[in-house]
Amino acid sequence: MPYYLKSWIKTVFISLLLILSINSSNASANDAMFEFEQAMAKNIGKVVYLDFWASWCVPCRKSFPWMNAMQTKYQAQGLVVLSVNLDAQPALAEQFLQQIPANFAIIYDAKGSLAKKFQLKGMPSSYLFDRQGKLISTHIGFNGKKQQKYQQEIENALTQ
Repeated sequence: MPYYLKSWIKTVFISLLLILSINSSNASANDAMFEFEQAMAKNIGKVVYLDFWASWCVPCRKSFPWMNAMQTKYQAQGLVVLSVNLDAQPALAEQFLQQIPANFAIIYDAKGSLAKKFQLKGMPSSYLFDRQGKLISTHIGFNGKKQQKYQQEIENALTQ
């Protein structure tokens, strides 16, 4: 095979690999958005507490047990806890979850498309949606005092 033909095939092959990798990274960003939209549509009629977290987030280690408790306590009344992990490496999220398990759904958003959509300002960030899917409250951070406020907001939303 002539050298110029080998060079041309190699160039085409590399170009195709680049196109496929760009499309797959867009697909994974779109997958997170699609998964979120599907989860929200599926849970119309329920109160949704959406939490953004990452393995390096120290307050997230305290918020997870609380979210597990909220999910257990209020699920029958219509609360759904959803979380979005922003770790670029899934293994980091898995290590976190082995130490602190989640009893709620997790959407993996390594590309940060949902974080951009929600314009995150800190970690963890959470959003409370009413039964019609309308955003009713936003939160940045997590501690004991905030925990009480967030729980009160959830209880109020569940009675609406």
